[in-house]
Amino acid sequence: MLHSLPFHIPALHTAFADGVSPVAVVREAYRRIAAWNDPGIFLHLIDEAEACAEAKKLGAFDPAERPLYGIPFVVKDNIDAAGCPTTAACAATSRMADEDAVAVARLREAGAILLGKTNLDQFATGLVGMRTPFGAPRNALDPAIVPGGSSSGSAVAVAAGFATFSLGTDTAGSGRVPAALNGIVGLKPTLGAISATGLVPACRTLDTISIFALTVDDAYAAYRAAAALDLADAYSREVATPPLAPLPEAFTIGVPDAASREFFDDTAQADAFKAALADLAALGATIREMDFTPFFDVAAMLYDGPWVAERYAVIETLLETDPDAVLPVTRAIIEKADEFSAADAFRAFYRLKDLRRKTTPLLASLDALCVPTIPTFCSRADLEAEPIDANARMGVYTNFVNLLDMCGIAVPTAPRADGRPGNVTVLADTGRDAWIASIARALQERTAADLGATGWPLPALADLATARPDPADEEIAVAAVGAHMSGLPLNHELTSLGARFLYAAKTAPSYRFFSLAGGPPYRPGLVRVAEGGGAIALEVWAVPRARFGDFMAGIPGPLGIGTLTLDDGRQVKGFLCEAIGTDGATEITDLGGWRPYMQSLANSQ
Repeated sequence: MLHSLPFHIPALHTAFADGVSPVAVVREAYRRIAAWNDPGIFLHLIDEAEACAEAKKLGAFDPAERPLYGIPFVVKDNIDAAGCPTTAACAATSRMADEDAVAVARLREAGAILLGKTNLDQFATGLVGMRTPFGAPRNALDPAIVPGGSSSGSAVAVAAGFATFSLGTDTAGSGRVPAALNGIVGLKPTLGAISATGLVPACRTLDTISIFALTVDDAYAAYRAAAALDLADAYSREVATPPLAPLPEAFTIGVPDAASREFFDDTAQADAFKAALADLAALGATIREMDFTPFFDVAAMLYDGPWVAERYAVIETLLETDPDAVLPVTRAIIEKADEFSAADAFRAFYRLKDLRRKTTPLLASLDALCVPTIPTFCSRADLEAEPIDANARMGVYTNFVNLLDMCGIAVPTAPRADGRPGNVTVLADTGRDAWIASIARALQERTAADLGATGWPLPALADLATARPDPADEEIAVAAVGAHMSGLPLNHELTSLGARFLYAAKTAPSYRFFSLAGGPPYRPGLVRVAEGGGAIALEVWAVPRARFGDFMAGIPGPLGIGTLTLDDGRQVKGFLCEAIGTDGATEITDLGGWRPYMQSLANSQ
């Protein structure tokens, strides 16, 4: 039975509830590792008996107490795990870790079982996964293709089906590129959301620990367990990790226009991206093409600018005392730091600030971006012929993200025409991790590609539309009934404050609904009545408490925020109208909502 058990969280937790022990799952994981027979995946495999002993300590199955109960995972070998060596793929700098990295400790506290430490591009410098002195892992889907880096072993372990999720790192795309190449999910959080304490840095100001998984749900579950403010990490910050919510009825996605799309003549990849955009449109997205040149200008700064000096700072002593311990290609990249001065660094900061000034309004006018995770595939033969250029091509759509302090998630889409995996990345401004994960979840469910190299189908997902989640403690639920709803002209007044969609609903049948006099723009008026009312469609949004005053300040009379009763009896804050405001208004209660009213206006023209 265990031989065929999918190693995603729903299947494993069902098995545990049916009496399967976490020890048996750990043993099955080691059987799968042996059967896969790829010595390039692990740089340190924890002894099976030790992992089984850890699993035995979990006690009775309690997913409420331990949401990752019995879930096998692995970590990239630039992240500390107590009792294991940390090498960053360089034997000369290997050291034994005395304690877990904060992220690893939090995952273990949530019940996850660590299997080992995985291979990587040396010092996390590379996107191909081949820059290691210990023998690169095989791509899980096609051994002729590079596994992707720098988090190569972490991605392959998940795609192969013996780790439910894994930790990688992402500075230039190392948590996204391997996901695309191996047909899995790669979640790159907002910088600082997951503590970097216990991480060997590549570029400390731009690094984040990332998460690979077979499904968006599993990746986000691991992210919620790992993320936390860590005062010992100067770059750590508190980022909300609310439950995932359904998609709103309408949202806008920015994509590269035809002139700024780059696929290096890979027509199959171009067609796969177009297909993914069609799937997003079917989910309610309005696709807005835009000139991506400012983003690409930012991307060029990562390796062609002084940020490479951050990598040099990490291994400066090693380069001075034992330069041959560093792979030649890695050394050539990092020693470019010698070309830059402190003045160059400041000039780069100024240029980045200028470019951010160009990209910020673009992001503010959108709900998210969508890009190909990779522009094309890279074979081992390609890399041998062009070790630098082939690697650089992998980062076309990834290198700008951390420099602009964005979050991102790479998600599998329908396979390409040639059978290779499809994958796109959804991006948004800092702190909007839950929002982009919700988009990626819906997209993965729609395309329903098999999971990695396992052949397992996507498990049935919980219907978020019926869940009606509560806002987080730091949020206030606000019901929008008019132009503040998704896809309508004033929705940006919510999203610009960091508000997120929770669910669509209706009021209790005790409200009259009006289109107020004047306009355009037309304004709705919702009035509670003792009798003669109806149920009015609305959307509930979670507004950060810290920004609620800003939102209130922009609401003109006769509108205000009061308390609305929903059709299920719960109460939320929402737009109400003073009775005097209905003088000269058009009653539209019978239409049941603002969208049908706007459609009726359009039909009458």
